[in-house]
Amino acid sequence: MKDHLHTRVEVSVCVLIFFVAFASTANCGPNTAPVEPNRAAEAAPKTGITVTVNGIDITESDVDAAVALRLARMKMPSGMPPQFLEQYKEEIRQSTLEDMIVRVLVDEKIEAEAAVTEEELTSYLERICAAQRPPLTLEALKKRIAASGQSFDQVKQNIRRGLGYQKLMEAQWAGKINVTEDDARKYYDENLKLFETPERVRASHILIKPDMSDPNIDPNEAKAKAKAKAHELLKKIQNADDDFATLAKANSACPSAARGGDLGLQPRRTWVKPFEEAAFALKVGQVSNVVETQFGYHIIKVTGREDSSIMIFEQAKDKVINELTRKRRDEISKAYIESLKTKANIVYPPGKEPKVKKPVVKQPKPAPPDSNAPAKPQDTNAVE
Repeated sequence: MKDHLHTRVEVSVCVLIFFVAFASTANCGPNTAPVEPNRAAEAAPKTGITVTVNGIDITESDVDAAVALRLARMKMPSGMPPQFLEQYKEEIRQSTLEDMIVRVLVDEKIEAEAAVTEEELTSYLERICAAQRPPLTLEALKKRIAASGQSFDQVKQNIRRGLGYQKLMEAQWAGKINVTEDDARKYYDENLKLFETPERVRASHILIKPDMSDPNIDPNEAKAKAKAKAHELLKKIQNADDDFATLAKANSACPSAARGGDLGLQPRRTWVKPFEEAAFALKVGQVSNVVETQFGYHIIKVTGREDSSIMIFEQAKDKVINELTRKRRDEISKAYIESLKTKANIVYPPGKEPKVKKPVVKQPKPAPPDSNAPAKPQDTNAVE
């Protein structure tokens, strides 16, 4: 069964996931404590405010800091045209602001309906400590957090928020989720592809790359030399002069050389097409002719094969029930958040109203890597 069908999520894991999500803006979000709006200040013009949510201001600096933090943690697509990059950043800004609005609303509800006591928080932290291997004391946990450069009080605040969110959502889920075996069977029958393990082969290879270290070399000459060397090695393999793994360790330009060229057991669409076609056409123990890809010249040996198979329902049942339960919880949670937004007093200053979302701009697929450029060391995706 594919990875997105999860096993049952424990409460502590849910809380930690929520904690991490909220911690990303923990030091740059608005003051979300439930305060009484300053009525006198309301008469004066406000500056630098992006939005006011139930009387609580989210400022431009709040949003800027949260966006900067989010962008710093993301890997921006390389080579993105400037106009696409600006649109991408604007989309990040809008989604970040939306998250901050939700945070204000959720924090208010937690304070009103699902506040976490100090005893509950301490008990949770003690369970976390006891679950470590070896177990930690609370004091040891504090020292570990301090050593990582974080504030223990800030960590506690975010964990408290996560526990409160869990408590709040559990109240919404109560009595609304009842996934049966019949539901699981229906989902299984309608989505058999999700439970299929595709055909896979285990391949090893020797990669010979054209030597382009001399800037004056003729690329065609470099390719011809690399191809000739690959054919020379293939002849040695065919004549059993040396075994495949030994030749791979001594000659292959792929990081897999250290493993005798082994790339592991992989399904289709893992390797570049010429390599894949050659590998899947071989029987176990067979060695290919020299195969050319954008990375160079390969000699491929298939060392294992697994036919496609489908997990039977009895094996999949519990995972399906857990997955359907998770989806139902997500639906209820999203609907609840939307209801909070509908009932909230959300006020944008003139000219700062949210923009209508534009269609997502799809990026053109990158061109294949230059065969003369050093390829990235990604064994399974690049076959190098």
